[in-house]
Amino acid sequence: MTEGVAGADEVGAGGAGHGRKEVRAYLGTYTSWAGGGTGLGLGAYDPATGRLRVTGVVPDVPNPSFVIDAGRWVYAVNEQADGEVTALAVGADGVPKVVGSRSTGGADPCHLALHRGFLLSANYSSGSVAVHPVLPGGGLGERTDLVVYSGAGPDPDRQEGPHAHQVLPDPSGEFVLAVDLGTDSVHSYRLSGQGRLTAAGVARLHPGAGPRHLAFHPSGRYAYIANELDSTVVVAAYDRGVLTPGAKVGTLPAGAPTAPRNYPAEIVVSADGRFAYLSNRGHDSVAVFAVERGGAVLRLVGTTPVGGKFPRHIALDTSGRFLLAANQNSDTVTTFAVDRSTGGLRLTSTSAAPIPVCVALAG
Repeated sequence: MTEGVAGADEVGAGGAGHGRKEVRAYLGTYTSWAGGGTGLGLGAYDPATGRLRVTGVVPDVPNPSFVIDAGRWVYAVNEQADGEVTALAVGADGVPKVVGSRSTGGADPCHLALHRGFLLSANYSSGSVAVHPVLPGGGLGERTDLVVYSGAGPDPDRQEGPHAHQVLPDPSGEFVLAVDLGTDSVHSYRLSGQGRLTAAGVARLHPGAGPRHLAFHPSGRYAYIANELDSTVVVAAYDRGVLTPGAKVGTLPAGAPTAPRNYPAEIVVSADGRFAYLSNRGHDSVAVFAVERGGAVLRLVGTTPVGGKFPRHIALDTSGRFLLAANQNSDTVTTFAVDRSTGGLRLTSTSAAPIPVCVALAG
């Protein structure tokens, strides 16, 4: 049974009696894993306290490992061998309902982005990027493009072929970037009005880096590329679709244990551009970086224990006052208060959720 969340964007704090408003939250999970969820998780987030409460689930959404909020619509990947993307319409009661799904033409889609009226998805296992038009009502049309990569990297276990792990528009909205863990590369494109991707450039990272995700500095002049396979972040200059990789910095403090192996996942940047945060899976921490020289330099300030195991996805709320971490292997989402003068993190709450791998907040 799906528990309703009153209101499309905001809900009352549920018996708190203080008139606070909560906002909708969505939790990605794996439904095919033992102990996983049964669909797309629903939650309510209190922006005054940073507390997240789980309120229900939308069933029949298989392996929604990544989800994005688009106001009255929600889009989720279906990370499975026959990859799909699912569109959900948010009703007057605030509860999303499945409208339909479309094939991504690849295997195990793991990331989504909306751009110029199209939904783009990254197929991890097949190493490709798919494009679907968003119809006037919000549903998805037939796929308009599929870009398939080739090549490999030096890590025989993780880089035997291409593995697209992220797709996102740049801050100008003129270009789309796709991060390929398997070939140590980041591709850039222009997207036509017909939903076709035209190559605009490719950046090569150092062999064995395993780029997973990137985040832009608010200036749009720099991007920070999180590398899953060697626990580094590369600072890249950026100009109109062209990434120029520069210095790399480690995501772990000196002397950190080498076992278990660490796998960086998500990287986010504060709205004021002063700090960047990265989830360390294995070390089970959030790395805090000071952003210096107008975005050209990252300096590791330290790491904060995440309060759970294997933090896959992290997100800053719209105020920048709180950071949330989805801890895949401890079935928890932890919330941290952000000290916006120092960038420091302080654990404030923990919520239980089945195999959380993504947390998305409305608004």
